[in-house]
Amino acid sequence: MSTGPHAEDFSVDSSFSQVQVEFYVNENTFKERLKLFFIKNQRSSLRIRLFNFSLKLLTCLLYIVRVLLDNPEEGIGCWECEKQNYTAFNQSTNINWSHIFWVDRKTPLWAVQVSIALISFLETMLLTYLSYKGNIWEQIFRISFVLEMINTVPFIITIFWPPLRNLFIPVFLNCWLAKYALENMINDLHRAIQRTQSAMFNQVLILICTLLCLVFTGTCGIQHLERAGEKLSLFKSFYFCIVTFSTVGYGDVTPKIWPSQLLVVIMICVALVVLPLQFEELVYLWMERQKSGGNYSRHRAQTEKHVVLCVSSLKIDLLMDFLNEFYAHPRLQDYYVVILCPTEMDIQVRRVLQIPLWSQRVIYLQGSALKDQDLMRAKMDNGEACFILSSRNEVDRTAADHQTILRAWAVKDFAPNCPLYVQILKPENKFHVKFADHVVCEEECKYAMLALNCVCPATSTLITLLVHTSRGQEGQESPEQWQRMYGRCSGNEVYHIRMGDSKFFMEYEGKSFTYAAFHAHKKYGVCLIGIRREENKSILLNPGPRHIMAASDTCFYINITKEENSAFIFKQEEKQKKKGFAGRGSYDGPSRLPVHSIIASMGTVAMDLQNTECRPANSSKLALPAENGSGTRRPSIAPVLELADTSSLLPCDLLSDQSEDEMTQSDEEGSAVVEYVKGYPPNSPYIGSSPTLCHLLPEKAPFCCLRLDKGCKHNSFEDAKAYGFKNKLIIVSAETAGNGLYNFIVPLRAYYRSRKELNPIVLLLDNKPEHHFLEAICCFPMVYYMEGTIDNLDSLLQCGIIYADNLVVVDKESTMSAEEDYMADAKTIVNVQTMFRLFPSLSIITELTHPSNMRFMQFRAKDSYSLALSKLEKRERENGSNLAFMFRLPFAAGRVFSISMLDTLLYQSFVKDYMITITRLLLGLDTTPGSGYLCAMKITEDDLWIRTYGRLFQKLCSSSAEIPIGIYRTESHMFATSEPHDIRAQSQISINVEDCEDTKDVKEHWGIKTSHHRNSCSSDQSEHPLLRRKSMQWARRLSRKGNKHSSKTAEWISQQRLSLYRRSERQELSELVKNRMKHLGLPTTGYDEMNDHQNTLSYVLINPPPDTRLELNDIVYLIRSDPLAHVANDGHSRKSSCSNKLGSSNPETRDETQL
Repeated sequence: MSTGPHAEDFSVDSSFSQVQVEFYVNENTFKERLKLFFIKNQRSSLRIRLFNFSLKLLTCLLYIVRVLLDNPEEGIGCWECEKQNYTAFNQSTNINWSHIFWVDRKTPLWAVQVSIALISFLETMLLTYLSYKGNIWEQIFRISFVLEMINTVPFIITIFWPPLRNLFIPVFLNCWLAKYALENMINDLHRAIQRTQSAMFNQVLILICTLLCLVFTGTCGIQHLERAGEKLSLFKSFYFCIVTFSTVGYGDVTPKIWPSQLLVVIMICVALVVLPLQFEELVYLWMERQKSGGNYSRHRAQTEKHVVLCVSSLKIDLLMDFLNEFYAHPRLQDYYVVILCPTEMDIQVRRVLQIPLWSQRVIYLQGSALKDQDLMRAKMDNGEACFILSSRNEVDRTAADHQTILRAWAVKDFAPNCPLYVQILKPENKFHVKFADHVVCEEECKYAMLALNCVCPATSTLITLLVHTSRGQEGQESPEQWQRMYGRCSGNEVYHIRMGDSKFFMEYEGKSFTYAAFHAHKKYGVCLIGIRREENKSILLNPGPRHIMAASDTCFYINITKEENSAFIFKQEEKQKKKGFAGRGSYDGPSRLPVHSIIASMGTVAMDLQNTECRPANSSKLALPAENGSGTRRPSIAPVLELADTSSLLPCDLLSDQSEDEMTQSDEEGSAVVEYVKGYPPNSPYIGSSPTLCHLLPEKAPFCCLRLDKGCKHNSFEDAKAYGFKNKLIIVSAETAGNGLYNFIVPLRAYYRSRKELNPIVLLLDNKPEHHFLEAICCFPMVYYMEGTIDNLDSLLQCGIIYADNLVVVDKESTMSAEEDYMADAKTIVNVQTMFRLFPSLSIITELTHPSNMRFMQFRAKDSYSLALSKLEKRERENGSNLAFMFRLPFAAGRVFSISMLDTLLYQSFVKDYMITITRLLLGLDTTPGSGYLCAMKITEDDLWIRTYGRLFQKLCSSSAEIPIGIYRTESHMFATSEPHDIRAQSQISINVEDCEDTKDVKEHWGIKTSHHRNSCSSDQSEHPLLRRKSMQWARRLSRKGNKHSSKTAEWISQQRLSLYRRSERQELSELVKNRMKHLGLPTTGYDEMNDHQNTLSYVLINPPPDTRLELNDIVYLIRSDPLAHVANDGHSRKSSCSNKLGSSNPETRDETQL
């Protein structure tokens, strides 16, 4: 506290002189001033305690000097008295007390000791007076006061009575006063430092000082008392104390007279009482320190690099995801991870952090990010980054976000220069942490990804694989071809490099983006997806052929590994020159440099063989382009131009096709159609949502019209069938209509989606939506809601599940936390399994809380193939894979997703700061002018003339300037059960084959994904007759058994039994559904009971090799350039580009132009 006066000048009048007034913070009495100096002021009191401590140590040192100078044999007595010599100690004689009471003290030594005693006495009396609070006896009987009096008053008396100058005074007891002074001094020193650390330090210090004081007191006391005995030296006395206190007790040195023996007994009793108490306190503090995790030292923080992970509760899955992803990058191997968590360490976490791999690099601190002292313990101001993660398992996710926001504010306040990586749950809370360097909003990403899953299958799997670090080694030992290829392609990630420094892209400077993308893929197997100009911070995905590559551009590409980790093998240029022009199908261009990676090298070698030998026998169907010449020649693909030809490239901008779409729609329906307009949604449900150009209604729909299952004065429709939708429905099942659900609708209504392809969206909500949410969605076309749950069959049927192509089941907040870990998904999994059995043709996309639970999706207990996949997953986990779950069929097919898989997006952005931006662009959450968007294209029979992925790449780049980044492949697969004579399975298959032809018309009417289903049915028909024959033989055997009964009653019973046996589980379920539909007054004609996904498996191939063969029903992921990037084109270019438009309603035209 400050004692200096605060001066203020008051100028009342010019005639008066100035008067200086002093204001004192404390009372201006003499006692208060002394108290402030000696006790209250931290600095001055610390100096006084240090001086006091030095005095006490000096007195102990002077005592040792006096002992060494003292020789009892020269004579003993009072000062200036006649010295008396005594004979050596004899056990039979009495104790000579003169040796104990009198010592030989030299005059200079006495003078120094008296001076110190006077100073100590005066200081003690002054401090006693200053700390006096009304009880004088409390001050007098304090141990420290008594010891001071014993060691100082006798010396002061010797000044006035000289004969007592040789009197023995136990000055060695000052060691206890020195210990007391040291404790006070340390307390002052650490007053501003963390409490736990100070307590631990103090306790260790007190214990050491107690041991030293005990030994020193025992040594000096025994040595002095034995002057009347064996006359032990100071060293022998010290040796005896150490041997005694350590309980060794050799017995070679022992006290001989009873006073010294009594002192040993007293010292041992004191040690037995004091030391255990000290040890207990120390152990308690040590255990508390272990719980709280100690601290990260300042020296380490300045010499080593560390990041801080702030979480409200640390689960083992979260920890392992973070550590595996963080340390997957080679340059982060020397970093330390400091975990700051308010809860005590979990047992599983403790067990993992004891593994040497992590114990050397991970430090757990128990503490709060809202306390500066805990942030200081974590050395947040020296940290390279701070990751703040939300607790998604909280029942109240808004409260979890509020905690995250406060943590982010606290860290920013304490360490403003520390980069912040924040995970937020709800989008409405995002703007509170927009100051952070990187923010991932969970619900935004989740809903956008689930929405894209409906139009681009398995987008969730594609993004998950891209944001996980992997070497592409997963599944390479598997006997299954699809697992090896899928695992190899999963190693692809997004990397960046400056174009001028890149061997991949340097040669394409001055060329168009699509030219660079195609040739880099052909030559090196890398997929260029976007760029960033040096002067502009915006990342552009596929900026189109009009973008000319510059050396200063930053290129973003997909590959197995980054270019810096690739080895280049140069071929002889002479051989390559003889090969001829690359556009003829040979992928050997001049100076071809295959990347030293498995995929690229295998792909290019296989490409050479294919293109020289494989020629289609019948090319008449494939010769689609007229300029390809006669039908006997394989159709060629136009080369990719170095610079864009504005007259023939790019699809027309979608703003100009409004009237065209309206005409075709009204022609088809024969009635008036509501006109859609393109614009920005007028009402955003939360602050911070990115504006996206969308298809909108010209006028907002009344709230009553948004209710699907109830008619109103504007229309009388009460179920999905009555609306007569042309496209299949997308149904979303959610607990509440949160603001994140808005991000599900926006990507599906984005301006770049053709109007004819818009799917009606039905929100099946457990709770009624709030007014502000309806206000936000009422401007979008064909968006409806209905109250109901997925475990209610009536709700599902009313919302039109039999007319739906996709059902999205969103994880419910109320079930996210469960008493038993991993049980949070139990209700969701069982409900989805029920729908999977009731509606097998429906594509169900499920969100789970825990990724490990995806093994229960579409569970088949007796499926040996699933068991084999389970073993493969365990083997991959043992091999250290971060993606052990990737071979589970529901995940590979994109039918299950957990938002925790996207946690790695935040972790990866520490090394790749562009990953969040690229992911948001791919998901359609952000729309940067000039940046493309993710879409999909299906390979039909008319497209198979292209044959390989590399030729498809060339065709897309040369015709529509689209960049393919992967393939979603579906294969027929017979899942063998462990019981081959499963009656139900056989009867079910026989029924499927029997009715397969009858369902084609229904599927063609609904028009989406029908070719996929037809293909899966027809592909299985070669095996069905045998199964059907077996089931018919089995039925005849039963009927023969039935005919043995003589009576008509027995025959009737056997016939009934036969008909019951013939009924399969599939039929029972279908009858249940149809009965409920009849009860609700719904037509049963659309119920598709036959086709399912049970005989297929699907998987994603990211950036496959150029020689990968295209297969029927492959879905190719494309990054299509922004249609609005070149709106200012002249009319001629617009017309010519419109002739190349890809989303044409005529399939023949579409195939011609696109491929």
